[in-house]
Amino acid sequence: QVQLAESGGGLVQAGGSLRLSCAASGRSSSTYNMAWFRLAPGKEREFVALISWSGSTTEYSESVKGRFTISRDNAKNTMYLQMNSLEPEDTALYYCAMGSVRGTRPAEYHYWGQGTQVTVST
Repeated sequence: QVQLAESGGGLVQAGGSLRLSCAASGRSSSTYNMAWFRLAPGKEREFVALISWSGSTTEYSESVKGRFTISRDNAKNTMYLQMNSLEPEDTALYYCAMGSVRGTRPAEYHYWGQGTQVTVST
């Protein structure tokens, strides 16, 4: 049974930074693609960034490109999301996901964490 656990969320002022982590357990994540999604109140779950199993390929949504950086350490079964220049619009519950397909749709991922809240104040 695969379990994903996010951490690193919190309250930050606009312009600040946070680093999210996603630790996988129960199975090695090194052969899976991984991604971050977010869910804001009143909105649908939104793709944020993905990284291939090797880490050689990354993709970002237009709204975070240039501000967020996704990375992974397969030796630690952990994925990261460095978030800089945070904006109030980034406020959401951030989820990590793991799957066999490298895609931007939630349905393409098999495993999900419980989420970590990021709140950006003005």
